[in-house]
Amino acid sequence: MLYDCRTVAERDRGVAAAIEAARSGELVVLPTDTVYGIGADAFTTHAVEALHTARHAERRVPPPVLVGSRHTLEGLVYSVPKAARELADAFWPGALTILVEHSPSLQWDLGDTGGVVGVRMPLHPVALEVLREVGPMAVTTANRVGGPAPRTAQEAREQLEYAVRIYLEAGPPHDPAPSTIVDVTGDVPRVLREGAVPFGKLRDVVPDILPAEASEPA
Repeated sequence: MLYDCRTVAERDRGVAAAIEAARSGELVVLPTDTVYGIGADAFTTHAVEALHTARHAERRVPPPVLVGSRHTLEGLVYSVPKAARELADAFWPGALTILVEHSPSLQWDLGDTGGVVGVRMPLHPVALEVLREVGPMAVTTANRVGGPAPRTAQEAREQLEYAVRIYLEAGPPHDPAPSTIVDVTGDVPRVLREGAVPFGKLRDVVPDILPAEASEPA
């Protein structure tokens, strides 16, 4: 089912349907502030596996996790690094993915994470409404591997078809640039991918952050 969330009545029905589907272990496609994502309840193993299958992903790369609140980050890690807290306060919700060491006690199976997961709070009201009800969701780009990143739910449906239960349409994103990725698991925060949040703004918040091409001193 595809719901057009640009109308109030359809948005309410679509969000409710997406919440029910995700809680039931099914897949949903939802808009974010970057591109459309295919999502599953992060704590439902078979749903995360279905996410990879829907994308025809042979290599099970652990998906990022989207959250509906800054406070959710504290429940996913043993201890929130100072840099992670400062970056989240400054740029969430927004196009910044923060790589953190997740708590080993979490009852999830995202794949071979090595104890590390990317977490983001997207700046999109529809996504946030779903996330606040479902909880943390494993979300990655809503396309088949090798296919173009979708800018609408309809484009996602043309690739993923019946593998997804609910599609939430909200039109093209305002800024399709990918999120910036910052790794805070080491001694010094490091940019892993340049994206929508420029390095200069990150440095204003965390002065010792290293750019993507830099290496730490010996």
